[in-house]
Amino acid sequence: GRLAGRVTVAGLDTRTAPPRELAHVVGVVGQDPLAGFVTDTVEEELAYTMEQLAVPPDAMRKRVEETLDLLGIAELRRRPLRTLSGGQQQRVAIGAALTAHPRVLVLDEPTSALDPTAAEDVLAAITRLVHDLGTTVVVAEHRLERVVQYADRLVLLTGHGSAVHGPPGTVLARSPVAPPVVELGRLAGWDPLPLSVRDARRQAGTLRDRLASATPPLPRAAAGAAVLTARGVLVRYGDVVAVRSVDLDLAAGEVVALMGRNGSGKSSLLWSVQGSGRRDGGTVSVGGVDPAGLPAHRARREVGLVPPTPADLLYLDTVGG
Repeated sequence: GRLAGRVTVAGLDTRTAPPRELAHVVGVVGQDPLAGFVTDTVEEELAYTMEQLAVPPDAMRKRVEETLDLLGIAELRRRPLRTLSGGQQQRVAIGAALTAHPRVLVLDEPTSALDPTAAEDVLAAITRLVHDLGTTVVVAEHRLERVVQYADRLVLLTGHGSAVHGPPGTVLARSPVAPPVVELGRLAGWDPLPLSVRDARRQAGTLRDRLASATPPLPRAAAGAAVLTARGVLVRYGDVVAVRSVDLDLAAGEVVALMGRNGSGKSSLLWSVQGSGRRDGGTVSVGGVDPAGLPAHRARREVGLVPPTPADLLYLDTVGG
């Protein structure tokens, strides 16, 4: 591609300034935290950037402790990075960027791997950075319902190379992408549009009365017979029991949401059901066979699984390939 124009941060041109001059000015956290890690443990990763910036040891120790507490990951300090859940890795990646005390923090999908509670914790921590330290934060996010209430401005990329920016309410009024609470405000004709559930409750007024006579949607069709049955599934990692005696029945035509906080065992359960993951006890039956006892090519025909990082399943160079 061709780049035109100029971007400056704190007076530094991002095209000509070397990374060592920008590291303490702009912190960046990408979509895949694991791809950006350069050390083995949480504590080492938080210290790495400061080591490159020659931060004095005493200040380094203080910043590491502050960051561990700020993001609620103090109990992870000595854990190997590859043993963390996706949400835990996300928080460590944000922490590694914060230890340099950047003036601008750029976050690409920072809550994509986080459960709602963890996402709120991270966003609250980021908000404190803005209010207490005056840090400028730029967040690229699809789950607008999580971040829009914290935003001072929105920048909408139209997909045609242009951008629309302004106050959140103004931009969302005509944006093709909007959180559910804003969609509700549009349908109800509220002005200004609500940016949070709290805003919507304040404006709801007579909406309940207006909807009292509305016809509810038809119930969904009943699901079919069970196509996957799991009994007593157990997954253990050393002394840690990730999945404890879980029974599961999945019916044809049914959508099942698997919920739980980061590190609660969701991925362990999915991998054990698929057959290629660890299973220390219990049985799984798909059409009368256990995927774990089948050759890999046959097991994939019974149960397909897309991991948190889709790139792990991509082998070729093009979509068509």
